[in-house]
Amino acid sequence: MSAPNENDHTALLAQSVGDFVQHGADLPRVRALAQTRAEFDRAQWQQLAELGWLGVLVPEDCGGLGLGLAEAAIVAEGIGRALTPEPYTAVAVLAARVLEQSADSALRNELLRGLVGGEQVPVVAWQEQPDDFAGLQVATTATPFEGGYRVSGEKQFVGGAAGANGYLVTAQSPDGLQLMWVPRDAAGCATGLVPLADGRNYGAVTLQDVAVPRENVLASGAAARAALSCALDHAAAVASAELVGMMKRTHEMSLDYLKTRVQFGKAIGSFQVLQHRTVDLHIQQELADAVLSEVVAQLDLAPDAVTRALAASRAKSRCADAALAITRAAIQFHGAIGFTEDCDVGLYVKRAMTVAAWLGNGRAHRVRYAALAAQSQREAA
Repeated sequence: MSAPNENDHTALLAQSVGDFVQHGADLPRVRALAQTRAEFDRAQWQQLAELGWLGVLVPEDCGGLGLGLAEAAIVAEGIGRALTPEPYTAVAVLAARVLEQSADSALRNELLRGLVGGEQVPVVAWQEQPDDFAGLQVATTATPFEGGYRVSGEKQFVGGAAGANGYLVTAQSPDGLQLMWVPRDAAGCATGLVPLADGRNYGAVTLQDVAVPRENVLASGAAARAALSCALDHAAAVASAELVGMMKRTHEMSLDYLKTRVQFGKAIGSFQVLQHRTVDLHIQQELADAVLSEVVAQLDLAPDAVTRALAASRAKSRCADAALAITRAAIQFHGAIGFTEDCDVGLYVKRAMTVAAWLGNGRAHRVRYAALAAQSQREAA
């Protein structure tokens, strides 16, 4: 996608992303993830920090670029094309937005500055049930004690946990929802890694009577809920940009193969049935790209919560379904070789599967969209 009203910052960012995609794709490393599970490379993460990508959404007074989702989506599309395994969206969008939306404090500013520089890798530990991608079901408890809270509970599906040095945890207290910072090495905090289809992992974080000082509370009550809700919607939109990058690269690979694979004395791309199929998929790709561009521009205008949620669900639903259709069709276009481990197409299929499911799959977002639209109509009546 291209950002609307492109300025100097955006042009330089797009150029750096283009250079990274051209020279930075490391498919052998991605292929090796199934054996090594080494999804977080500290040197690679530092390179993303030096490029300025980690600070795209971080305010300038905390060392970031202070740009918008349109620019973050440009980076994410490049991440998707290159299949970079580092958790860009989980950290530089989801965690960054949670922190940016939290109350101003020394800890919040310290974490944001560290995130921009690559020294701090905070991730959000919010989900407890597989069908709850809005963070509404919180069984983790925060029991007050003198000086803070004691937190107990389990968080699942924590993106980016492999390289994280701490968690932004949601917990329910007598005073309402609390959003707090828990260092990874805090006493009582344990992290397990669960393998995903694409070779990466998600975290399963267990908190057992973890003492959290009061100064580690970043937001409380309605403010905590609002910060998380906004961050999840923004992350869903940027994850959609990753999917757009994957589908574009995979479709290019399919077209290249159809032009070079010869059968019955001619390139198989000359067969009309395959031409029709590629055109149908290209239309899906263009629709997804157009929806994404419209959605990130809309979200950058800071709409109300319902409009924001509708936009995010629209993007994730469209892009998730299109990415799965295009990457899976690529295997069919490649024939038998598409099923082999040596074919790069399979890497894109597996990544598309995991990103399409993260933060809600296409069906879940269509259900949410329908519910929100119906609610809006009732309220307007």
